[in-house]
Amino acid sequence: MKKILNHTLIGILAFIPVMVIVQIVLFVKDRLTDLFQFVYGYSDNYLVTFLLFAASFATITYVGSRVSLGRFSIIAMFEHLIERIPLLSTIYRVTKKLVNMIAGHQLQEPREVVYIEYPKEGIWVPAYVTNKTDDRYVLFVPTSPNPTSGFAVIVHESKVVKSDMSIEQVTSFIISVGADFEKVSEIAKLPK
Repeated sequence: MKKILNHTLIGILAFIPVMVIVQIVLFVKDRLTDLFQFVYGYSDNYLVTFLLFAASFATITYVGSRVSLGRFSIIAMFEHLIERIPLLSTIYRVTKKLVNMIAGHQLQEPREVVYIEYPKEGIWVPAYVTNKTDDRYVLFVPTSPNPTSGFAVIVHESKVVKSDMSIEQVTSFIISVGADFEKVSEIAKLPK
């Protein structure tokens, strides 16, 4: 019975990456379908629908390119308006910082990965450096297999060991529950 349950659990874990990808594809498909139906509602002619859809797509792409360059005033006006609303300004600011950190558009120091001892001495976990002030690191310690869940800690710089892993490599390490570990040589560098 125990062997059957182990095989079942392994089978479930094997399907998790597939299901994550399927959910992302379905989400994108649903958003594109919603956009197409929204545009199609204005005309029953497929040519007009296609032209409206293409114009919408081009507009969204143009806005994305301007925002990535920091040159889109409508977004700046929206941000200025949101900054005046107490609760929404906090939520918007934090969400924007998280999206920028994950997307790689962080304007501060380059993001790094470090190791810290957690939950006790001698046990090392990777963490994302989200901020640094003087000799203190603000870290996000992700949990497996979902790297978006975890907790934030503040530690002294003497308590961290720098890593050569990129954000993508450590994210892959966490999602794979340690199976995908490209920097095995770093293990020997960790203090005992």
